[in-house]
Amino acid sequence: MRRFEFVQGTSAKFWMADVDDTTFIVVYGRLGTAGQRKEKAFPTAEAAQRECDKKIAEKLREGYQEVAAAGGGAPAGGAPAAGASAAAPPQPPKLDLPPRVRPGEATEARRKAAVHALAAVSAARGRRSWVLGRAVRRARRALESLGGLDPATDGALSAALDALLDRVVAPSARDRLPLVRAIELLSELDAAAFARAVRDTWKAPPATSPAAGALALLKRQLEELDDPELGLRLGALLVDRPHHGSMSAEAGWARRWKALSPHLEAHLAHRGRSLKDLLASIDAGGDPHVAERVARMRAA
Repeated sequence: MRRFEFVQGTSAKFWMADVDDTTFIVVYGRLGTAGQRKEKAFPTAEAAQRECDKKIAEKLREGYQEVAAAGGGAPAGGAPAAGASAAAPPQPPKLDLPPRVRPGEATEARRKAAVHALAAVSAARGRRSWVLGRAVRRARRALESLGGLDPATDGALSAALDALLDRVVAPSARDRLPLVRAIELLSELDAAAFARAVRDTWKAPPATSPAAGALALLKRQLEELDDPELGLRLGALLVDRPHHGSMSAEAGWARRWKALSPHLEAHLAHRGRSLKDLLASIDAGGDPHVAERVARMRAA
């Protein structure tokens, strides 16, 4: 079959076409999936070929690019053409993720400001949620100004962040930093910081920790994807909590998932897996919020 792909913005899809005698066959779907197959019979082989040529011309006008033919020219699911050996469909192209953080210069003054902002978050633990939320927002702005810095390159910043991340599994509720707040902070830094937190700082959380199930999930997804950037972005969506039922916040979550899913599909396809399989394997660990997020991902 002739194969065409369209990758632009949040769209990542393929379309394949072939003619088998008097039948016009198409297979289409999102990259990383098996797609859907449709067949249409025509009175003659010539009519079927004309329809195929017309549809191919339409796809090219829409911006699709032709890639290597799939299956040695045979219709999807059928036998290879005579004299041709069966070939695996070409893997979808790897997609470039849009930037998560804006460029910025990590000056000494900005680093010091970030350390002070993290200290303010630590001081806000155990206080009213809006007080902590305000401190986290200020810390995020301070970290954002560093342009995606890896905190491991700055001793003071690394120490301040590690001390705060340790509080995610603190035994006392008043001393604890909610996991979702920790992920918000990590989202402003190099993804390597997230990977270290999951693999080292949160390696063995107490079974009694409210975040134990979610932390185990983050670790599994990081291992499954073997990509800290994708692990961070997926993890942030999984542990995200509805903010007082705000429709705008929920709509934003849906947009983020829609933008990320094609990149996950393409990445997993290169590893011989599919996004559907990954989502089916996710165990929410008894966390109702995570279970709700996973259900929405599966339904999208």
